[in-house]
Amino acid sequence: MRANKYLVGLVFGVVVGLWHVFWSFLVWFGWAQDFIDLIFRLHFIRPPYTIRPFDFGTAAMLVGVVFVIWYIFGFIAAMVWNLFHKQ
Repeated sequence: MRANKYLVGLVFGVVVGLWHVFWSFLVWFGWAQDFIDLIFRLHFIRPPYTIRPFDFGTAAMLVGVVFVIWYIFGFIAAMVWNLFHKQ
């Protein structure tokens, strides 16, 4: 079965982009610091970071850049899949 490069790229981009939308909401509501501290502690790491105040422009750039990067990763992943799964 061949993978559609554009669709796989879109799926990768949307899924990881939505995760970063979720992260942006955590920052907006002031819950991100507790969340990231918990994640670090679960990995036996002393939390080293402080979350900055929410900025809509930064959040939009974060989601946009992440979407593009993961779209490219998905596109490449589908190309590799198709390379090894010729019909």
